[in-house]
Amino acid sequence: MKKSISKKTISLLLAMLMALSLISAAAAEEQISGGWAAAADPTVTEGLTDLFNKAMENLVGVDYTPVAYLGSQVVAGTNHCFLCLSRTVVPDAVPRYTLVFIYEDLQGNAQILNIADFDFGSFCTYGAE
Repeated sequence: MKKSISKKTISLLLAMLMALSLISAAAAEEQISGGWAAAADPTVTEGLTDLFNKAMENLVGVDYTPVAYLGSQVVAGTNHCFLCLSRTVVPDAVPRYTLVFIYEDLQGNAQILNIADFDFGSFCTYGAE
């Protein structure tokens, strides 16, 4: 069964890519240590999926499915940002979007840095007057 991406998800992805582009404006010519760079392609490749799964292997209680790769930050290793569809592992759980930040060290080990709920309302103020 082929999954389709809704217009809301695409809009969310574009908003996140624009936000990461603003963060990385100082590093527009080339990525520098400490600067975030938006992903040129948001596709979650097999290699990124392997990295994501490695970091999440001991996490229980919530299922995270990466839907887009948003960008990276070079540090002593690399920080990665994924947009994920998250679902608590309970009956009738309501799915939500989260940002999952993963650190990959120079030896290829991976760990979760942060998981942040994504609030749609904070990006759209239309009709909030």
